[in-house]
Amino acid sequence: MHPITAAAPLSRTDMRDAFINVLYDIARADRSVVMLSNDFGAPGLDRFRAEMPEQFINAAISEQNMISTAAGMAMAGRKVVVYSIAGFLTLRALEQVKIDLCVMKTPVLLLGVGSGYAYSVDGPTHHATEDIAVMRSLANLTLFSPSEPAQAAALAPLITDLRGPHYVRLDRGRWPILGESDPGLGVRSVRAEGELALVATGIMVHRALEVAALLAGQGISARVIDLFRLKPVPVEALTGLLDGVTAVATLEEHGLCGGLGGLIAETIADAELGLPLKRFGIPDDQLYAYGERARLHAARGLDAASVAATLLDWLAGRKGGR
Repeated sequence: MHPITAAAPLSRTDMRDAFINVLYDIARADRSVVMLSNDFGAPGLDRFRAEMPEQFINAAISEQNMISTAAGMAMAGRKVVVYSIAGFLTLRALEQVKIDLCVMKTPVLLLGVGSGYAYSVDGPTHHATEDIAVMRSLANLTLFSPSEPAQAAALAPLITDLRGPHYVRLDRGRWPILGESDPGLGVRSVRAEGELALVATGIMVHRALEVAALLAGQGISARVIDLFRLKPVPVEALTGLLDGVTAVATLEEHGLCGGLGGLIAETIADAELGLPLKRFGIPDDQLYAYGERARLHAARGLDAASVAATLLDWLAGRKGGR
């Protein structure tokens, strides 16, 4: 797949609408493309539903049935996208995703919106703070976690030649474009210099850039790596971007158990890189909460100032031999 460079309007587009708008154009040209959702809305989805009603199915509040219906349609030759809140797709319908999609290697694209604390005030029922751990444990599934609208838009053409089940986790809202993105590669550098590597996924890539700026003010240069394909991990490209670093830190708006930090630890161990690793994420005892997103981040030490301060102490401790 060719890299896609964002047009200027994407910087003013919600991440989910960036994906759905490209999907809309694909579906207009290919009537085999169909979307299923469960009483869910978005501006881009409303246009899709209004103008192509024969290619849209409202499965209502029945996520498990929706996955099984999607599997059947895909087996009959349709190109199927299932759109819902990320937590509902990955937990409420987990058995159907495992059996109907993963075991059968069924080509269905699951589009989950609301990664991490995106639905912060709605509480644990709507948070997706375990989805990376859950979905990357499933065989035959490809998992993407884009960080901004252009990257999300670049993933929509996957539906034209889907091989097996895919899960794309999207945040809500508008986020700055970070440059060219190649879905086939699955990882990119958004800040190149430094012996410390900050590896992040989703919107935490933007937080990593904030942290790198704070560290630069303290004389520490950090490179920032956006890992947006979490399964299969692009090991060769990722380890290439880690070449020359002396330490790695991971940032994620996800539980520490089984998330990005664990994924990077596995990669470092399997590739025998021997790099020290510091993980920033949500501890088990702080996972279930609700409130303003910035407040939740601050309480868990995920705000830029807290991450930078912890890293400075960690790096100083390593230098001092503690």
